[in-house]
Amino acid sequence: MDILETLRTLISDSGFAGFFVEEGYKNLIMILISFLLLYLGIVKKFEPLLLVGIAFGCLLVNVSNFFSGGASSPDALYHPELWDEFLNHDSEFYHSYGNIMANGGLLDILYIGVKSGLYPSLIFLGVGAMTDFGPLLSNPKSLLLGAAAQMGVFLAFFGAVCLGFTGEEAASIGIIGGADGPTAIFLTTRLAPHLLGPIAIAAYSYMALIPMIQPPLMKLLTTEKERQVVMEQNRTVSKTEKIIFPVLVAVFVILLLPSTAPLVGCLMLGNLWKECGVTERLSDTVQNALMNIVTVFLGISVGATTVASRFLSLETLKIVCLGLIAFCFSTIGGLLVGKLMYKLSGGKINPLIGSAGVSAVPMAARVSQIEGQKANPKNFLLMHAMGPNVAGVIGSAIAAGFLLAVFK
Repeated sequence: MDILETLRTLISDSGFAGFFVEEGYKNLIMILISFLLLYLGIVKKFEPLLLVGIAFGCLLVNVSNFFSGGASSPDALYHPELWDEFLNHDSEFYHSYGNIMANGGLLDILYIGVKSGLYPSLIFLGVGAMTDFGPLLSNPKSLLLGAAAQMGVFLAFFGAVCLGFTGEEAASIGIIGGADGPTAIFLTTRLAPHLLGPIAIAAYSYMALIPMIQPPLMKLLTTEKERQVVMEQNRTVSKTEKIIFPVLVAVFVILLLPSTAPLVGCLMLGNLWKECGVTERLSDTVQNALMNIVTVFLGISVGATTVASRFLSLETLKIVCLGLIAFCFSTIGGLLVGKLMYKLSGGKINPLIGSAGVSAVPMAARVSQIEGQKANPKNFLLMHAMGPNVAGVIGSAIAAGFLLAVFK
């Protein structure tokens, strides 16, 4: 009898018993979704550095929920109820990381870096060290294209409000249109952390699909003549300009919107390390080693939030659709202002560079280059498109800061 009782206990405590509990099928569905995400990341190479980690985090958290007790089990890797208490003003554990450290699982502890804004800020530090603001400085008008490409953020915001989302939730959904994954994560963890899973997956999926989403819109909104325009070579930007620029931007933007300090501050510090010429070791570290380490933790942590009971809902479908709308209208906004600049410049500016105003660096700029060369093999738009592309990075951070200031 002792042996039978032991076997019975082992079976009942194993994850396999979870297949037969109420709503156990939801965890199974999420595991299948994680397999799909792994396929997209590994085989289709859709943002693989993050999507593979997100997919495996999704797999881990939903497999662990098959344990006896589900997400409330001490053996579970992620405990949503602990984070509910963390966000509950009436709870004794409100904003208490000590409770998370004492009672959380591995993914709970890693998620602290997301909730505190640490991982997105460190990602921006690496992005800054890899970004050349020279094209933007040589053509300051690019800032207008980066600003115009935030149109989708605010259109999706109003669309989400009309669909019944709260202001905080709508702001988090709208920022998908900025095509900036770390910014979307940063804003969502502050305003609507319960939506982090679907918003992060939508943001990175649409970033990966830029070569599929943008070209049809580019052809629809521009003429063959406009796409054939060959732009003049940009002026050479001095070293002094490149050093002064991140300092001035940090001061001005942070004074204007203090809530942007973590993202903009890290972005500009990383760029200053790159450009000043005396911190090569630091620049190399944040571009490579630190960026890779943070990407590991960020992907797994975001994947942990895709708990079946919260991810599988009508809200998730609405978020995916609104995210696509936001992304499309951000591209449209950049293209329309690009067409306006084409007219005002007497046909000297190729409007295709406007689509690069979204924050996906450098993929959006490459798409502008590819479409430009299809229309005219003599076209070399990459460096011209990098101006609005890096302007979009700043623009998405400012848009997030504005929304955070309004709703926090």
